[in-house]
Amino acid sequence: MVFGQIDKLSISIIQTDSQFLQDLGLTGPNKNALVGLLTLIFTIAYSVSNIFWGVIIDKLGARKTAIIGLSVWTVTMVAGGMAQSYEMFMLSRIILGLGEGMMIPVSAKFISNWFNSREIGRAQASWIIGNYLGPAIGALILTYLITTYSWHVSFYVLASFTLFISLPLFMFLARNTPEEHPGVSQKELAHIRLADTTARTSEEKKSFLTNYRYWIVFFGNLMSSFIFFGISIWLPTYLVEAKHFSREAMAGITSLSWMFALCFVILGGFLADKKKRPGLLASIWFILCVLFLTSAYFATNPLIAGVSLGIAMGTQGGMFHLVNLFVVKYSTKETAGKAAGIMGFTNILGGFSSYIMGWMRDMSGGDFTPTIMLLIVTAALGFIAYATTLKKESEEIRSFHA
Repeated sequence: MVFGQIDKLSISIIQTDSQFLQDLGLTGPNKNALVGLLTLIFTIAYSVSNIFWGVIIDKLGARKTAIIGLSVWTVTMVAGGMAQSYEMFMLSRIILGLGEGMMIPVSAKFISNWFNSREIGRAQASWIIGNYLGPAIGALILTYLITTYSWHVSFYVLASFTLFISLPLFMFLARNTPEEHPGVSQKELAHIRLADTTARTSEEKKSFLTNYRYWIVFFGNLMSSFIFFGISIWLPTYLVEAKHFSREAMAGITSLSWMFALCFVILGGFLADKKKRPGLLASIWFILCVLFLTSAYFATNPLIAGVSLGIAMGTQGGMFHLVNLFVVKYSTKETAGKAAGIMGFTNILGGFSSYIMGWMRDMSGGDFTPTIMLLIVTAALGFIAYATTLKKESEEIRSFHA
């Protein structure tokens, strides 16, 4: 997960390199829209592939599926580094998206199989830590590689991480279920399989497609994806071009932003297991997102504006953790892959945010102000969606304690 996220979001750092833009011909009046299109195309491929990866995982298991996906994206990272035109680079991003689309379904499947239902919140948080620790480290590594060598080298180094670290881990250490792993004791297995009396029944969970709250989460994740991808892809460019930070300072604030996301994941994992109120937490995260986006909009100090955007992005990191928790809550071990695959389709809108924000920048002469206003509206819609679930969630808690 750490290296997968670096691979996926490396473009946000690389697109600040003038040599990269020149090599791919991204120098015209529509360059921002074309840069945003790279992420849009990637996320469409990533999201569409979530659906078929979900089916494949339920048939082949998470381990074999992960090995196939890792092999695909290793090859495409090398191809990206060798690209000599915008079209060649875009093709490599499409195939990379198809390969990386297995990450969300694989995560849901492993957690559904390996953890007691009462520990799912913390398990999700532990897995998703890689989502944010990876880019936090990656921002510093990529900036160093691009500054010292070239943008091409950064792709080759990332490919080597996957080939020599991630692939061997899944090939030799991972197993689909704890029953298959020789290192799992009978005592530990009994704990993992211990039933949770607060869990929904299998019959209720099998009907996730007809559960209106699943689709509320789906809409909320659309809003969250729009915000998260929009900020994560454009934050480095915003810091360099709009706020005139040095490349080193940009890398530092970008890395800090991912650490904010990591903090929200850890806090959310703890509170979700303790309070059993994921809908309430989601509402709070969206309110905080609105507040920090508004702070960035009005801030005159560049550091405050940059950090505020970073914290806003961080709140949505916490949201992705809660969404994975909802997926497990509304599905069974048999349907977890499909539920996660359909939910992963929301990443398409995340890709649209990168393109829309780039297009809006081109239309406004490079100004980021209209795009921040758009993100504020999006966060408000996310809050409204989750607020509609609070009454039902509260009734469930009271019913359990009655």
